[in-house]
Amino acid sequence: MLTAHPIQKIVIFRALQLGDLLCSIPAFRALRTTYPEAKITLVGLPWAESLLTRFPDYFDAFIAFPGYPGLPEQEIDPQKTTAFLQQVQVEKFDLALQMQGNGSIVNPLAELFGAFYTAGFYLEEDYRPNPLFLKYPEGIPEIERHLLLMNHLGIPSVGTELEFPINSFDRDAFDQLNLQIIPQKYICIHPGSRSLARQWPPVYFAQLADYCQEQGFDVIITGTKDEAHLAAEVMQHMKHEGYNMVGKTTLGAVAVLIKDAFALISNCTGVSHIAAAFGTPSVVISLHGEPERWSPLNQTKHRTIDWTKTPKFELVMAQLTEVIV
Repeated sequence: MLTAHPIQKIVIFRALQLGDLLCSIPAFRALRTTYPEAKITLVGLPWAESLLTRFPDYFDAFIAFPGYPGLPEQEIDPQKTTAFLQQVQVEKFDLALQMQGNGSIVNPLAELFGAFYTAGFYLEEDYRPNPLFLKYPEGIPEIERHLLLMNHLGIPSVGTELEFPINSFDRDAFDQLNLQIIPQKYICIHPGSRSLARQWPPVYFAQLADYCQEQGFDVIITGTKDEAHLAAEVMQHMKHEGYNMVGKTTLGAVAVLIKDAFALISNCTGVSHIAAAFGTPSVVISLHGEPERWSPLNQTKHRTIDWTKTPKFELVMAQLTEVIV
């Protein structure tokens, strides 16, 4: 489908959070395999510039996305948005990939990138710029959705595995924590979530933490500094002492912790996909109502409980028991 013009410069529009980007890595891998010499630019939220060093094989450049009307991730600054579009248009990309979402809001924006080809997703009732756009597949894993887009464009898949490379800076950041823990002898608990509506009650995390400790594991609580109150509440309800590392780690150090852990317990957040990348067993409590979309593909190693349908603590405990006993 992409044969009328050489593909030398590609721009990917995916201005979302960590978990969203990690679920797209198999698609990015397929893209790079098909176009090994192309310059690939990621348009993302400012935090995502770090992915250039995390995934140097997949991204060559980064442009920060300043926001757009109808997208909730950032406040709108019309002047910055105009300057952003000018910056993108000057690049004269050969291919622009709208991987932001179903296209109901952003497809006209993606066309303004001015690429020779523009592709992405669309909804039946909404605007479809051209045949390179794929009708948004519903009810499937996010990983497979983006691979379907690649396949639609004639780009073969090269596996569904997630990735999260660890570098020497990550190991150094982990070593500086000076934690007296033994690999495979501890369990990470990540009680936070970007949305308050998706946070499982801290008292439940505390009960799981106590159970883990009674099975002989250390417990390490992770999260950002903004989630310190959650960690404090979890520890307040715990019968045993744990390591509270909330706000004390880099993302890379958290990745090292998860890689070497026996298991992870979390809400459905980016860390659940980091665990999937490493093959670290996990118990994930899903409160967003889309477990089929965001759950790790290996459902034996990664147990996802849809709390919106079965809000039963004993079910979560049963899944945890199967994972660690």
